[in-house]
Amino acid sequence: MHTENMRKKHATYLFESSWKKKYTYRGIRMILKKHSDQAELPSISPHKLRRFLLTWLKKQGIDHALIQPYSGHASRQSLEVYSKLAITETQEEYNRVIFSFPV
Repeated sequence: MHTENMRKKHATYLFESSWKKKYTYRGIRMILKKHSDQAELPSISPHKLRRFLLTWLKKQGIDHALIQPYSGHASRQSLEVYSKLAITETQEEYNRVIFSFPV
């Protein structure tokens, strides 16, 4: 929906300011801080948000080939870290259910 809305506005950038300029890294950090403060959550950096999204996509079963163009990584090998993060987070669930496997 956002992408289509930005096309209708003839935006140059996917996320752009009201001045038709791309957001700076500092500007994005300020926006994230504002919203995390309003939600009474710890501040999150753009990098942490990006890592969360890429790990979440991997946990949803999305293939590296589909994630890579959006990740900004030059190669699919760089995405292996997100597979490892996804496996680490699911280890506890795996340990819980493995003993009920009918062997």
